[in-house]
Amino acid sequence: MRFMVTGGAGFIGSNLAFALKQQGHDVVVVDDFSSGHYKNLIGFTGEVVTMDMARIEELAEVESLLPLDGIFHQAAITDTTVMDQKRMMKVNNDAFRHLLEWAVEKEIPVVYASSAGVYGNSPAPNRVDQGLLPENIYGFSKYAMDMTARSFMERHPEQRIVGLRYFNVYGPGESHKGHAASMVYQLYHQILAGKRPRLFKHGEQKRDFIYVTDIVQANLRAMFSEGDVSGVYNVGTGTARTFNDMIAIICRELATENTVEYIDNPYAFYQNHTEADISATQGRLGYRPEYTFEAGIAAYLKALQSAR
Repeated sequence: MRFMVTGGAGFIGSNLAFALKQQGHDVVVVDDFSSGHYKNLIGFTGEVVTMDMARIEELAEVESLLPLDGIFHQAAITDTTVMDQKRMMKVNNDAFRHLLEWAVEKEIPVVYASSAGVYGNSPAPNRVDQGLLPENIYGFSKYAMDMTARSFMERHPEQRIVGLRYFNVYGPGESHKGHAASMVYQLYHQILAGKRPRLFKHGEQKRDFIYVTDIVQANLRAMFSEGDVSGVYNVGTGTARTFNDMIAIICRELATENTVEYIDNPYAFYQNHTEADISATQGRLGYRPEYTFEAGIAAYLKALQSAR
């Protein structure tokens, strides 16, 4: 089978592209390399096409990539500190709408990346149809994508369209993201450099941290599950952990001790507690998270240390 992965040079897109190749599929990566990185694709043996999915005139060039059995749409601005509303909406929601129009015309299934950012600071656990109160333009752009997808699902019930709301993802392939990389990545490097790890006061904020391998699993299940699975789903572990937990696990893996430096939080839109209700994801997609927080951090640190 032949699949297209947009944003395939990025963190999640590259992991997904490699997983599809390992399953024996023909894979085309599409990326404009504005935020993704070529190093994520070293060793990738599929096609790589440089294209800006936010430019509708370039979308016509996708015709040359046909036939396609499915599209995994990961391309987006993922930096939650970007405040340019027009740019965020054009790149995230408008490009997605144009892609859906084209995919529906060609009858190509679409699995796309949404985000737990749609929930803002709504009470946890976060359920798909409740508490949709994004706190920033990034979260709103993902909310808008979900509403766009729902509209297409209603008008084209025969079309497979699946949205996956990623919670806090960490794992190999994110080093190019800089300050937007996961806290696991950032704290590991702070501790490795002999610095005091820094957390917003007082490290008890909770997140549903999910290892990238489980994100890939959810994408594959969304594309390959039998029956009508169109809809929007949470993808997390179903368990929230604190940043203090993260520090403790990293220090244990590195056999070191560190005293945390707690600092003021400058972000008014900061989410204090996210926790995915994954009952529908488990029931309809057959998704089962394989990595606990401890196992995921251990696997990630092993990968980071082997790459040094």
